[in-house]
Amino acid sequence: MRDTILAVVIVANVLCGVLVYFIPDMGNYILLTIASAFTMLAIYDAFLQKKHSLMRAFPIVARLRWVFEEEREKIQQYFIEDDLNGTPINREKRSIVYQRSKKEIETVPFGTQHNVYEKGYEFVKHSLFPKDHHKVKGDRVLIGSDKCIQKYNTSIINISAMSFGSLSKNAIMALNQGAKMGDFAHNTGEGGISPYHLEGGDLIFQVGTGYFGAGKTVKGKRVFDEEIFRENAVRPEVKMIEIKFSQGAKPGHGGILPAKKNTEEISKIRSVEPYTRVDSPPNHDAFSNFEEMISFIQKVRDLSDGKPVGVKFCVGDNDEIEEMIETFAKVKNYPDFISVDGGEGGTGSAPLEFSNYVGTPLLDGLVFVNKTLKKYKLKEQIKIIASGKAIDAFDVVKYIALGADVIGMARSFMLSLGCIQARECNLDTCPVGVATQDEDLVEALVVKYKNVRVKNYHSKTIDAVKEVVAAMGKGKISDVTSKHVFRRDKAGAIVSLNEIYEN
Repeated sequence: MRDTILAVVIVANVLCGVLVYFIPDMGNYILLTIASAFTMLAIYDAFLQKKHSLMRAFPIVARLRWVFEEEREKIQQYFIEDDLNGTPINREKRSIVYQRSKKEIETVPFGTQHNVYEKGYEFVKHSLFPKDHHKVKGDRVLIGSDKCIQKYNTSIINISAMSFGSLSKNAIMALNQGAKMGDFAHNTGEGGISPYHLEGGDLIFQVGTGYFGAGKTVKGKRVFDEEIFRENAVRPEVKMIEIKFSQGAKPGHGGILPAKKNTEEISKIRSVEPYTRVDSPPNHDAFSNFEEMISFIQKVRDLSDGKPVGVKFCVGDNDEIEEMIETFAKVKNYPDFISVDGGEGGTGSAPLEFSNYVGTPLLDGLVFVNKTLKKYKLKEQIKIIASGKAIDAFDVVKYIALGADVIGMARSFMLSLGCIQARECNLDTCPVGVATQDEDLVEALVVKYKNVRVKNYHSKTIDAVKEVVAAMGKGKISDVTSKHVFRRDKAGAIVSLNEIYEN
């Protein structure tokens, strides 16, 4: 095949040369130039380069493989996938975010595309006496145990953790301004509080294992620093503190900031070397067991003047989680909330094995944490924030039915900013300026338009939650329990989530 390809390009080159000789106009010169370029490229592929065996065997032609490989995601999304089979978020789910954020028509024609008789199909049952959704209550939740002084009244839907560095400055500003407009909270992610988080929106200040914005580097090691932490924690914008153990994308691994995204500005905020990959440690240096962890929680609570403090993790070893909650009950001190992340989560970069095979999926982890808190009589004190691919009102209702008090959303708010699921978050090449530090790409995201879309998506989703709850005949969102959400099992029978998870 190599000889055939070489013969074709060389013959084409000779013919173009003959054409120029007899008809020396500009068009023929251009043809000769192109033919000559292809000939030189074919010779380079076949004889000079040694790295790619495919190109040596199939000069020029093999390069098409890389073109299609590079554009595979876009080809898949635009020409192959239907409304329901796209991953990780299908077109139907993406579309509802776009429609709500732009206030476009969000109804669907001609009935559902879902196979309602398929194993795993989920639904809620409506009432013959539905409520007026305008009167449905419970879209705000008070977070703060009896150990907390400055309790926080938050929306049931908030922006989950995404750091400046993972996201662009314009994306962070749009999210924060949208949170201010819609009166909901914005989690900073473990990258700390940047100037772009201070646009007036309420903040959940996340303290990760790298202690960015809450510590410093000592002998090459990141350590917690009380003064640095307090300076950020007492800011009026900060309403809650979240101590992160792990996240759904890479539980037990620690965060990853790719070198390309670690600009001069971000490195100063995080106190690290610029343009180097930054790996957060997998574990906290400030404590090493549950008793020390509880002391650290209380220290953080005191340093923040009594603001709610929570812990975030993707559920791993059930016995370990139960031991932690049992310790809370034993010492009579505990966090004000627990953020449960699902193993299916993740907006940032993660090793494939961790993203696919480490960590408990959200529904199972959420149910376990909820049952364990009830077992040790701590559910009234400790609220649960659940995050893991929640997009529409049904997701919110289902998670609340299984024990969540509040829902954290990350990818859905990225979509509201204009994310097209290009899946280039780890490459610094996000084409819509959401997950990149490339200045030209960042400028494509215009904050004054995108902030409104963030707010719209939030408010329209809250309205949709109320409509679903009202259709079920409930007057309050928290009245929905696992007995009210149903799933078709493998035998085709309809069972409630209570039968699946609570028994």
